[in-house]
Amino acid sequence: MRFAPEYITYVLNENFEDAKRQFVAPLMAIHYAHLAMLADRTIIGPADTHRIREALDAISVDDIKRVAYDGSYEDLFFYIERLLVEACGDDVAGRLHTARSRNDIDMTMYRMRQREFILALYEGVLALRDSLLDVAEKHRETVMAVHTHTQPAQPTTVAHYLLAVIEQLERDAVRLQASFQTTNRNPLGACAITGTGFPIDRHLTSDLLGFDGPTGNTYGSIATVDYLLESVSATAVLVTGLGRFVQDLLLWGTREFSYVRFGDGFVQSSSIMPQKRNPVAIEHARAIGSKALGQAQAIVTTVHNTPFGDIVDTEDDLQPLVSSMFRDAVRAVGLVAAAMQTAEFDPERLEARAGEGGTTLTELADTLARDHDLPFKTAHTIAGKVLKARVENPGSNLSAVLAGAAMHTVGRPLLYNDQDLQRILSPRHFVNVRTTLGGPAPSETGRALTESQSLLDQHHAWLTERRSALVAAELRLRERSAAL
Repeated sequence: MRFAPEYITYVLNENFEDAKRQFVAPLMAIHYAHLAMLADRTIIGPADTHRIREALDAISVDDIKRVAYDGSYEDLFFYIERLLVEACGDDVAGRLHTARSRNDIDMTMYRMRQREFILALYEGVLALRDSLLDVAEKHRETVMAVHTHTQPAQPTTVAHYLLAVIEQLERDAVRLQASFQTTNRNPLGACAITGTGFPIDRHLTSDLLGFDGPTGNTYGSIATVDYLLESVSATAVLVTGLGRFVQDLLLWGTREFSYVRFGDGFVQSSSIMPQKRNPVAIEHARAIGSKALGQAQAIVTTVHNTPFGDIVDTEDDLQPLVSSMFRDAVRAVGLVAAAMQTAEFDPERLEARAGEGGTTLTELADTLARDHDLPFKTAHTIAGKVLKARVENPGSNLSAVLAGAAMHTVGRPLLYNDQDLQRILSPRHFVNVRTTLGGPAPSETGRALTESQSLLDQHHAWLTERRSALVAAELRLRERSAAL
């Protein structure tokens, strides 16, 4: 079959080059695993099995990666099939394709690569959590003002803020774990649509290829794409959350904020302005993360409203986008993890600014409500009048201002001395009394950090277990193949 030159240029050559980059190793593993299963079930005799195995052994992956597409075959599968025919003849080589199709082969290849992508991104998330936990542990006592609606809101600590990000990343890890479990099922044996009448063993090929087991319905095995969309969605949620954190980092790094300073290895100067110290690495993380999000949306759009069956929209043309999305997500996460290892916060400066703009007035209202049995709304009104009076007359006596605001609101003065009011309105007091579960008090963030570290250790163990299982399966496949 000769293909049109335009089809070769715009489609087949592109797909062949991508398949060389991504799918040679999984395709060869599928060949070996399927051959071992056919032999085990005596669907192929020992002599033919041995000749096919020798032909597979003679194929050089490095040589394949150097092959230029010439249009005389459709794709990587047919190119390798040609090599097998040349090595052991069509009658023998053709037996390897018993009880399978390119449909189930492709879906198996895609899942094998995708599980690698998921684990790589998962590892990046763990590294970022490692980095953030280190910073948070150093800054359990570092008080800072945080914002709502971009305006100064209340004092908290650096640790408390970072724990919020860490918890989000913990949920990201759980989502990636779930997507791995969904992905790591083996479609091989579903054939084109309906399976086969041959007595194959799908559990054996699943074991040899490192899957947790076979997929179920044979039609769904080659038609569904939700396994991909699950990991894509988990990645989209991850990079969206990461982008919001990055945006804060960029704001905090401005001279006006001066909350955080990154190491010299993550900043650049200007070719014309010597004073510039631009945190471009963080900007790159934002751009790369946004790119990954765009690619995730493109993946969903590509498969949206396509027929529920075997169709190219979910196959060759989509796979480069899948690879690129995961790669960029890993890049963004890794860049932030590395930059945060160099992040420097100035505790004295942050605490000195944490009480500016009335950020501690919530605690004044809380105190009035507790001490004088006032409705919180009434206490809130008094605190607001105190702020207004101090803004209008910054030099006024604080205790007198409070007494006057209370008299105007509830008809009686609420008496505190200036020393008590300074304590009540101090950012550190504000933080220390907020021992609520999940709150910013150092005692509570200490507990949360311990729990997060424990969960991180569990997630590291999960990653090690999953990777070890894949390595063990690869070893079983090599041993089984060598015995054929």
